[in-house]
Formats: sequence, structure tokens, C-alpha cells
Amino acid sequence: MSASDRTRQPSEARSPRMGDLARLPVFFALEGKRAMVAGAGPGAPWKVELLSAAGAHVDVYADAHAGDFAEIAAQAPRGPVRVHARAWQATDFDGAAIAIGGFEHDADAARFAQAARDAGVPVNVIDKPQFCDFAFGAIVNRSPLVIGISTDGAAPVFGQAIRAKLEALIPRGFAAWADAARRWREEVKTSGLSFGARRRFWQLFTADALRNPNKEPADSDFEDLLELTRSQAQAAESGSVTLVGAGPGDPELLTLKAVRALQSADVILFDSLVDRDVLEFARREAKKMLVGKSGYGPSCKQDDINALMVSLAKSGRRVVRLKGGDPLIFSRAGEEIAACRAAGIAVEVVPGITAAQGAAASLGVSLTHRSHARRLQYITGHDRDGKLPADIDWSSVADPSATTVVYMPKKTLAELASRAIAQGLDPATPAVAMAAATRPGEVSIAAPIAEIADKLDQAAIKGPVLVLIGRALESAIREAVEVEVRRMG
Repeated sequence: MSASDRTRQPSEARSPRMGDLARLPVFFALEGKRAMVAGAGPGAPWKVELLSAAGAHVDVYADAHAGDFAEIAAQAPRGPVRVHARAWQATDFDGAAIAIGGFEHDADAARFAQAARDAGVPVNVIDKPQFCDFAFGAIVNRSPLVIGISTDGAAPVFGQAIRAKLEALIPRGFAAWADAARRWREEVKTSGLSFGARRRFWQLFTADALRNPNKEPADSDFEDLLELTRSQAQAAESGSVTLVGAGPGDPELLTLKAVRALQSADVILFDSLVDRDVLEFARREAKKMLVGKSGYGPSCKQDDINALMVSLAKSGRRVVRLKGGDPLIFSRAGEEIAACRAAGIAVEVVPGITAAQGAAASLGVSLTHRSHARRLQYITGHDRDGKLPADIDWSSVADPSATTVVYMPKKTLAELASRAIAQGLDPATPAVAMAAATRPGEVSIAAPIAEIADKLDQAAIKGPVLVLIGRALESAIREAVEVEVRRMG
């Protein structure tokens, strides 16, 4: 049995385990609960303001520094603030949900922290992490949408810089949308919509919020969304398939539409070429199944993939078929779309950045440079039987004004180059072989087309390879020569 005859069965992939966390991000519900603040210092009034803004009833024990809190007590943001002009006592922890201390000396901080723990109250001592059960982070406030940022005390300035970045990115109008979600959630639950339709409602809600971030949601918007959801209720209960392009590897090259598709998927069927970091954008609850194909190695049969995809969708699942690069470029998308349509399954395609574009971007070359190319063409170097396709238009490959991108040419490159040269392609035409384009392990080999196959064999690169051919690659050849000269010098 040849390597190309070996098959593998679709297999479920474990979600990546959560990496180490310096702190567990949690959000205390303090509405109507008692919070205790003792001591003073520059950070204490700000902590009192935060606790009040969260709805806590704040008792401050400030001894000689009671005046530092008078203004906040007089104009408390939300929960009431009472200031006691005396030192704290052990009984002051009774009934407290949270305790904050501001002390200059470690001995005072240690005594306060131990008393809080003895009373079973979570404690934070400002700017003294060794005495803290929890930490405050930088906050982006679009309440009830709240984002906390922590560097575990390692780089507070860095945390503040990230907060400033997020402040600029997240519209302030999201606060109104988040508040509308809070108001409407119970009505959605009691609307009579099924689970699938309720999820569809929130997908429509989110899309509306993203399109109109600074709009003030009104009751009429709720009715419109509810009516639209009911009109789509049957579709919400039915399964669907979305073919999604994962791009050439770098997760940051995913489109926003691809991210949204991943976040709404119940099941993700992904190829071997898909970088596992891309799966981090999916819901953690989504089932992730490897249905990969490997050139000249074990592969899932296309018919099996089609059958699995259709079966999952018929069971009501939202299926994402995640493919490396663009799903419509040499990825058998046509067969999968046909299988879905034959089964009456709704199918959508989300395009992605194809491997050729990723490779060109990494090389910093224009594949259609007007001084060198009049045509850009994609061909495959790998037919169904693993051999060089018999119907390649060799005159177009030999055209000096064309840039040719060859997918899956690893085993057939020598024959391809030889036949193209025999048909008139200049043996000195620049060529670049690339593997893992846009990824940290990216490898590129530049050489004239007459030499590129030998260079690729010598490099013994593992994994899929893409070859770009044409005069537009001249700058890549020059750079490779310059690097080699520097290395030898």
C-alpha cells in the first residue's frame, strides 16, 4: 500500500489547555454588600470610589486621615460611604464581603491582612502584593461591560498603556448596548423562542451593536430583533455549514467575519494546515475535529469529510469547515459545497488570505509588479494520483510576463521545472520556495527555476511548500544572494 493510499479517520482534537495564570480574573458582585477600608495613603480614596461605584456600602476607618475621604463620602458614586475617624478593630470585619487596607509599614499591613483572613474576608493591601488575596487591575469601564487588566504587579505602566489602547478601540456606546442586554435578557428567556432561536437573537443583537456602536438601543429595536429572530427561527434550528479561510498561518490574518464564524460554531472541522492558534478564537465549548489531509501521507477521505459535515449539519449543528489559506483555492471546496447543496444544507463561504498572498507579503514582493508581470496564475503541482497534472498549460507557465504560483509541488517540482524550461521558460527565471509562510518557523529558498528543485531537496523542508516563479521575484533572489555573501564574508 502506497503512502498516498493510507487513510485516517476524522478525530476530535482536545481544546488547548489553559496556560498558566498569574491571577484568576474574577468580578466581585458587591451590590448592597458591606466593604471595609482601613488606613490611608494615596491609593485609598480611589479604592473607596471603586467600591462605591460597584454598589458596595463602604465603611472607612481612617483615624487621623478621615478628612481624605470626606469629599467621596459627600458625593458617593453609587453605594453609600461612611467615614469613621478611628483605627480599625477586629470586629469591623464582621459582615464584610471585602477588605482593603492602606498602610505604609509592613507590620501594620501584615496585622490587617491576618485579621481579615481570620474573619474569612478577602483582603487587598494597596501596593503590597505579598499581603493580598486579590489584586486590582486597570479598568476599561463600559458598565455593565467591564474589562479588567492585570500584569500581576509586574508592570503597572504597561497595564495602563493597554487600558488606554482598549479605551480607544471600544466605543463608549457599548455601555448602552450592554445595559440593553441586561434589560432584555429576561424577556428573551420568556419569549417562547427555542434555545437555538434565543442564541440567534443574541447573534443579531451583537451584529447590530457592532454596526451601530453609538446608537442608544430602544424598545423598538428589541421588537425588531425579536421579529427578525422569529422569522429566522426555523433556520436557527436547522444546521448549517460555513467554509472558512484560516489564512496562511498567522492568526492575526484572520478576517473579522472568520472570527465571528468561529465564535458561533458548534463543531469545527479543521485541516492539518490550520495553525492551532487559530482555534483559540473559537468557543471553548465547540467540538474541534481534525479532518486533515497530508500530501503523500495519511489523509481523511473527502467523501468521509463530506458525509460527516452533512450529518452534523442535519443534526442541527452550526458547522465550520476551517481550511488553510482561502477555502476556494485548491482545497476541494467545490465538492463540499456541492455535497451540502445536494443535502439541502445552508452553506456559506468566508474567504481568507491565500498562501500565495501570505508568501508574497513575507517576501515583500508584488506578484503583479507592472515592470515584470501582466498575469498572475495559480496552478497545482499535485494531481489526484500524486503526480504532476497532465493538462498544465505549459505555454502560460513559460510566459515571461506571468507570475506563477505552484501549490503542492514538493514531489513534482523537478519535473515541472524541466518541462517548463523545455517549453521556453528562461532557466534563469527567479523562483522562491516557501514553507510555513507568515508563521514563526517560516522558511524561504530562492534560486533560478533551473536550480530550485535541487535547493529544495537539499533543505529537506518538512510540511507543505509553495513555489513562486517569475521575474517579479527578482528582488527576492538579489536579497538571498546578498545574505549568502554576508554569511560567507
